[in-house]
Amino acid sequence: MPRIIPIKDLKNTSQISQMCQEATEPIYITKNGYGDMVIMSVKVYERKLFMLDVYNKLAAAEAQIAEGKVLDGDASLRSIREKYNV
Repeated sequence: MPRIIPIKDLKNTSQISQMCQEATEPIYITKNGYGDMVIMSVKVYERKLFMLDVYNKLAAAEAQIAEGKVLDGDASLRSIREKYNV
């Protein structure tokens, strides 16, 4: 469940930092009752970036499959073994 806090609570920086470290999701900051900002720990941010990269690579792979840009696995391994004498 997302955590939502008002912007006035940002005055206590050590408490906000601790809250970010304990959270597994971004924390939403509201101003006058409306969404204004999102904060998160570096750990959560890096995990989100990693997953975004994974999803982008999966989408690219699916696009290649849809375009028919695929190779036979056995033939590819055989070609690599011949090239490197393995």
